[in-house]
Amino acid sequence: MRILITTDTYFPMVNGVITSVNNLYNELKKMGHNVKILTLSHSGNEEIHGDVYYLKSFGVGVYPDARIKFPLHNKLVSEIIRWNPDIIHSQTEFSMMMVSKYISNKLDIPHIHTYHTMYEDYLCYLLGGKLINKNTSAKIIKMLLNSLDSIIAPTEKAKRSLLNYGINKPIYVIPTGIDLSKFRQQVSAEEKQQIIDMLNLKKEDRIIAYIGRIGQEKNISEIISLMPNVVKRNNNLKLLIVGGGPYLDNLKNQVISENIEDKVIFTGMVNSNEVYKYYKIAEIFVTASTSETQGLTYLESLSSGCPVVCKYDHCIDGVIDQGKNGYTYKNELEFEKYINIILKDDSLRYNMSKYAEIKANEYSSKIFANKVLEKYVITISRSEEIGLDLGALINHKT
Repeated sequence: MRILITTDTYFPMVNGVITSVNNLYNELKKMGHNVKILTLSHSGNEEIHGDVYYLKSFGVGVYPDARIKFPLHNKLVSEIIRWNPDIIHSQTEFSMMMVSKYISNKLDIPHIHTYHTMYEDYLCYLLGGKLINKNTSAKIIKMLLNSLDSIIAPTEKAKRSLLNYGINKPIYVIPTGIDLSKFRQQVSAEEKQQIIDMLNLKKEDRIIAYIGRIGQEKNISEIISLMPNVVKRNNNLKLLIVGGGPYLDNLKNQVISENIEDKVIFTGMVNSNEVYKYYKIAEIFVTASTSETQGLTYLESLSSGCPVVCKYDHCIDGVIDQGKNGYTYKNELEFEKYINIILKDDSLRYNMSKYAEIKANEYSSKIFANKVLEKYVITISRSEEIGLDLGALINHKT
C-alpha cells in the first residue's frame, strides 16, 4: 500500500506527535509498505531526506514552534501527487491538514486523521487565551474532521471529546504504540554513575523524574509546589526535570521562590537516543498533566520498568493499575502518600517495576501499526463503496 503521512512537525523537532509518526512509519515500512512523510521545514529550506518531504514554511507567533505553509501547492506536493498514494493519514490540524485535503481532493483518495491534541486544554496558552475560545475551537474541529473519511482517537477520552464536538465520522480508538525495545535497553552501572556524576547527584539520593516537554500545559509547576512537603519525609529526595520547552525559565524561577534549588535539577534537552537512561536512573516517574490525549511518556516509563505517580486523568484509564504499576493521585496528600509508599518498600517497587514492563507490552508499536493498517483498509473500502478483500489490500505493498 502507498501511504502518505502528513504532520506539521517532524524531526529534528521532538514531541509526542513526532514519536507517534516515526513509530508508525517504521512499523509500516517493516511490513513492506511504501510510506512517505510530508511535513514542514523548520530550516526554511524545501528538501527531501529519504521518504521525508520538507515543505517551505514560516513561523507564526501563536505558540512556540508553530509554523504555516502557503500556498498549498508547489513542486514537492506535485511530486507526491504523481506518486499517487492510496490513502492520506494526517496527524495535525493546521497547515498540513489543508495540504492533505488538497491532495485527497486532487486524487480522490480517502483521508484518515489522528486527533492527538486536546485543544480545550491548550487554549489558555495561545496568546494568553485571547486567540480563540473553547466554543470556537469545537466548531473549527467539527468543521475540519467532518470533512474527512474517518478519525483515529488515541483514547476513549479523546473520542468522547470528538463526539461532544459533533463529529459524525467513524472514530476508531487506537492507543499510540511505542518502540518497547528502545526503552528496554540495559544501562550499565557505569553509565548510570556517569549521569549521576554529571548531575552532581549523590549515591544515596532518591530520584523521581518528570521527562518530557516543558510547557505550561504540562502542569510541572504543581509537582514543584508539592516538593517542599515531600522532602520533609525524604530528605535525600531529588526531582529531576528532563527536557526543554518554553516554560523552562518559569519553572526555574518557581524553584528559587520555593527555596528548593538543592532538591530540583533541570537537565535541559536530552538527546532522544539517551532519554531511556533517565527513566532507568529514576525510581518513580511523576507528572501532574491533565492535558494529554494519551501520554506517551507514561508508556515509556512503564516500558522502562519505572513506576508512575501521576495526577488522575481519563487518558490513563486502563494504563495505570492502581498499586500495581503506579498510582494516580487526586490531591497533595495522596501524592505525598504514594511517593512515600513506593520509596519505603523495596519489594513493592521491584514488583511494580516488573508489572510495569508487562503492562507496556499492550502498547507496542507493532500492535499499534497493525490496528492502524486495518483501519486504512476499512476506510479505503468504505470510500470506494465496494467489498474489498481486506487481507489482499493489507498485503498490497507496492
